[in-house]
Amino acid sequence: MRFQIRLLSAIALLTSAATPFPPNFPALFPTTQALAQTPDARKAEADQLLVQGIQQAQTSQFEAALQSWQQALSLYREIKNRLGEGQSLGNLGNAYRYLGDYAKAIDYHQQSLAIMREIKDRLGEGKSLGNLGNAYDSLGDYAKAIEYHQQYLAITREIKDRLGEGGALGNLGVTYKNLGDYAKAIDYYQQSLAIKREIKDRLGEGASLANLGNAYFYLGDYAKAIDYQQQHLAIAREIKNRLGEGASLGSLGNAYSSLGDYAKAIDYYQQHLAIAREIKHRLGEGSALGNLGLAYNSLGEYAKAIDYHQQHLAIAREIKDRQGEGQSLDNLGIAYKNLGEYAKAIDYHQQRLAIAREIKDRLGEGQSLANLGLAFQESGNLSQAEKTLRAGIEVYKSLRERLGGNDAYKVSIFEQQARTYRLLQQVLIAQNQPTEALEVAESGRARAFVELLATRFSSPSSTQANISTNPPNTQQIQQIAKQQNATLVEYSIIYDDFKIQGKQEARESELYIWVIPPSGKVAFRRVDLKPLWQQQNTSLEKLVINSRESMGVRGRGLSIITRLDETSQTNRLQQLHQLLIKPIADFLPADPNARLIFIPQESLFLVPFAALQDTSNKYLIEQHTILTAPSIQVLALTRQQRQRVPVSAKDVLVVGNPTMPSLAPKIGEKAQPLSPLPGAEKEAIEIARLLNTKALTGKQATESAVVQKLPTAKMIHLATHGLLDDFQRSGVPGAIALAPSGKDDGLLTATEILNLKLNAELVVLSACDTGQGILTGDGVIGLSRSLITAGVPSVIVTLWAIPDNSSALLMSEFYRNLQQNPDKAQALRRAMLTTMKQYPDQPSAWAAYTLIGEAE
Repeated sequence: MRFQIRLLSAIALLTSAATPFPPNFPALFPTTQALAQTPDARKAEADQLLVQGIQQAQTSQFEAALQSWQQALSLYREIKNRLGEGQSLGNLGNAYRYLGDYAKAIDYHQQSLAIMREIKDRLGEGKSLGNLGNAYDSLGDYAKAIEYHQQYLAITREIKDRLGEGGALGNLGVTYKNLGDYAKAIDYYQQSLAIKREIKDRLGEGASLANLGNAYFYLGDYAKAIDYQQQHLAIAREIKNRLGEGASLGSLGNAYSSLGDYAKAIDYYQQHLAIAREIKHRLGEGSALGNLGLAYNSLGEYAKAIDYHQQHLAIAREIKDRQGEGQSLDNLGIAYKNLGEYAKAIDYHQQRLAIAREIKDRLGEGQSLANLGLAFQESGNLSQAEKTLRAGIEVYKSLRERLGGNDAYKVSIFEQQARTYRLLQQVLIAQNQPTEALEVAESGRARAFVELLATRFSSPSSTQANISTNPPNTQQIQQIAKQQNATLVEYSIIYDDFKIQGKQEARESELYIWVIPPSGKVAFRRVDLKPLWQQQNTSLEKLVINSRESMGVRGRGLSIITRLDETSQTNRLQQLHQLLIKPIADFLPADPNARLIFIPQESLFLVPFAALQDTSNKYLIEQHTILTAPSIQVLALTRQQRQRVPVSAKDVLVVGNPTMPSLAPKIGEKAQPLSPLPGAEKEAIEIARLLNTKALTGKQATESAVVQKLPTAKMIHLATHGLLDDFQRSGVPGAIALAPSGKDDGLLTATEILNLKLNAELVVLSACDTGQGILTGDGVIGLSRSLITAGVPSVIVTLWAIPDNSSALLMSEFYRNLQQNPDKAQALRRAMLTTMKQYPDQPSAWAAYTLIGEAE
C-alpha cells in the first residue's frame, strides 16, 4: 500500500492527497483572535495553550499537543468556559484519531458535540459531527461516517457556512473513496472544488484538486491524477503552502510509480522528503520514506526498501503514530517475503496485526491478515495460511455488515476484499481441497446481490420467510444443481505477482473451473493462463475483448466496429473454447437439451458462450442448452422468485421503437433524439401478434405508460435502445429508452427498475448491450441485476448491439418455441439454431442473447 497524506482545512478533514497514510493535523478550533480580546489571565493562558497545541500538532508533536490541550481543557473547565472546553475536547479527539486511538477519539468528539449543542453553537456542532465522521471513517465504519458527514453538511447549508459546506463535501468524498465508490467521491470533490473557487479559498481549492487527483489515481487514470496534482502543486507553491507542496509531490510520485516510472517517482518522493524535513513535519517525512521504500521494493532493491521502511518505522514510533507504525511493519514484512526471509516477514506482519487489533482498525486488520496469509502460503505453511485467511474473511465480512442495507456501499467495498478470497482458494487447491475452494469461490461473489435479494424476500410486504444469506456449503451447492436439473460451471480467475522487466506486476496466473452436475459429483480443473502473456502478449481479458472485436461487436450502445475476417473470428472463438470449455468437456452433459449454467467472473461475463467453437468448428449452442447466473446461490433465490410469481399476473407487455428521448452526446452539448428503430417496431408488432396482444409503439410507449403496466405483466418484451450510462449517479448504470411523457425523461433507469415490484416470470430486453454494466466482484451491476431484484426470475439480455433483421427472426422463433415448450432455455437455443441457418458464419447475428436465471 502507498502512503497517504490528507490535507486539512481549518474546520475538518478535506482530502487525501496520496494513498493510505494518516492525515495531517487540522487546526480545528483555533482561537488566535481571542488572545487580544481577553482580559482574564486564565482564559488568555487557556487560549494560548490551545493555539500552542495546534502548532505542535502541525509539526507532528502529538504528545506535546495532547499535554497543551489537556492543560487548556482543565483551565476552561475551571473558569466554566464551555466554548473553550468544547474546542479543546474536539482537538483532543483529533489527536487521538491520528495516534490511532479511535475509541478515545470518538469519546472526546461526543463530549465536544454535547457541549456545542448545549450552548447552541451550530458552527461548532457541525465541526464535531464532521470529526466524528472522520473517526468512524478511520475505523472503517463508513455507513456511520457518511451519516455524520451528511449531518455536518446539512448544518453548514442551514447556517450558510460555505467554507464548512466545502469541507463537509470533501469529507463525504474521502469516505466514498475509501469505500471504493470513486464516481461518487469525484462528484463530491467537484462540488467542494466549485465552492472553494467561489469563495476564493486557494488552500481549499488546492486540497480539492489533490482529492480529485487521488480519486483518479485509484481509478487507474494516472494522466488525470497527474494533471490534478500538478494543479494542486502550482497553487501550493503560489500561496507558499510548503505542507501542501510536499503532499502533492508525494502524490505525483505515487502516480509515476503506478505507471512504472520509478526513477521519476523516486525523484518526487525525494523532493517531498526534503520539504518535510525542512518544515520539520515528521509525519510527512515518514510518509515520504515509506513511499521510497515501496518504490525500491517494486524495483527489486529489497535492501534499500527495508532501510527506508526502517526509517519510517522509527519516526512513526517516535511520534506515536500507531497507524503509520503498523503500515511500515506490514511493508517490511512484504519486503522480507520478497527476499524469501519468511520468518522475518511473518514476524513483521504479526506485529502489524497486533497494532491493528489494539487500535481497533478493522480494515488494517483485514489487510494485515491477507499479507500474513500470503507469507504463510509462500513459506509452505498452508494450514496456518488457511486459518489466517479465513480470519481475514471474517474481518471483511464484519466491515460489510456495518454498511447495513446499502447495496452500493457493499458492492464498492467488496472490490477491495477480493484478493483474500482468491488467496484462500489457492491455499485450499494446494492442499487438494477443491470442494472447499469452491465454497470460498462462491462466498466471494454476488454477496451484495444475495443480501439485496434476501432483503426483498423478507420485506414486510413479502409472504416469504426470512432467507439465509450465508454462503452455501458443498451439500447446498449440490442441492441447487439438482433442483435446477442443470450442470453448473463456476469460473474463478487467479492472479499472482510476477517480476516482469525488473518490476512487480499482478498478472493472471490460473483459471479454476468447477463442474457440478445434477448428480452432485463435483469435478475440478485448473488452466494455466501464464502462456497467454508470456508467449502471446495477451491475457484472458484481452482475448475476450478481441473475440468480440473479431465479430464486430465490441462497441457500447449502438457503436459497432468493423468485423475482422472470418478466420480471425474462428481462431479467437476457438481459443476461448480451448481455455473455458475443453478442460471440462468430459464432464458436460451429452444431451444437447440438458441445461448448462455458467457462473462467470469479471471479463467472462462478456463471453458469448453460445458462439464458442471447438476444433471441428461446432458452436457450443449446437451441443448444449446454455444459461448464466451471477452465482450459484443467486440461482437458489431466482428459483424461489419463480415459485412466487402470482397466478393473477396474466398480462403481456410488448414495447417497440418508442418515440425516442433526447440525450446529449457529451456533457455541454445539445441534446439530440436517439435514432428511431423501425426494425424493433416490426419485431414488437410480430411478437405481440404471436402473444395475442397489442404492442406499444411510438408515442404510446411512454415511460409512464410502461411503468404503469409493468407490475401486472406476466411477460415483458422491450425492443428499444439500451443505454449503459449511470444517469442518476447511483452506481447502477443502464437505462431503457422509452417515449417521454412530459412528466419524465423517457429513460427507465436501472435504479428506477430496482425500486419497482414486478410479477413477471420473464423479461426480454431486446435492445443493445442490455447485458452489460459495471463488471464487479458482485457480478454485472446493471439492468439484469435490477430486474431480478425487482422480482423477475428469468431475464434475457443482449451482450452487444444486434442487427434488426436477425433480432426479429430470433425473437419471433423464441416465442413460437416457448408456446410449445415452457422451457425458456430450450426455446432460446432452438431460436438461435434456426437463426444460425440463415447466418451460418455470423454469430454476431444470433449469439448476443443470454438467459439469466430460471429456465422454467
